[in-house]
Amino acid sequence: MSEMDLKERQTGSELVFDGKILHLYHDSVALPNGDTASRELVRHVGAVCVLPITDDGYAVMERQYRYPVDRVLLEIPAGKLDSKQENHESAARRELEEETGYHAQELIPLGLFYPACAYSDETIWMYLAKGLTRGERHLDADEFLDVELIPLKDLVAEVMAGNIPDAKTQIAILKAAVHEGVLAGRD
Repeated sequence: MSEMDLKERQTGSELVFDGKILHLYHDSVALPNGDTASRELVRHVGAVCVLPITDDGYAVMERQYRYPVDRVLLEIPAGKLDSKQENHESAARRELEEETGYHAQELIPLGLFYPACAYSDETIWMYLAKGLTRGERHLDADEFLDVELIPLKDLVAEVMAGNIPDAKTQIAILKAAVHEGVLAGRD
């Protein structure tokens, strides 16, 4: 089958919930075989995440409580875009500086991923931050987090041991480890 043979076509859409961050739709679709189906879809403006690495190989990490899973998690700095049109690199710099106080001379794109493509259009753009200088944090009023410096090689071991359950953090750590020569990649 070709890609076009797999595509579904929207035939209807109803906004079910219109929140500040998430918008839930109930869509009707025509399937490739001519049948119809319904889809529940979460629309999201998108987000960025950034893995800052110091000159001596330490990752600037955050430890924060996540209400939906009722756990304190080790994560990389991240945040949603202010709008669909916001420049991704600018958003990554903003989140890095707000949450950690670090400024980056260089941001290296690590690609993008869809964290829940079965039911959401959210896209997260990833960056590696280098040439760091420390400044002041500017946390949002509802943000509470601790900043920790952890060797990148130790983070790879933690990901592989299953100790870092956050998907964006896992992906960025492994991609950055390949980029930095800590982990062998495919040629």
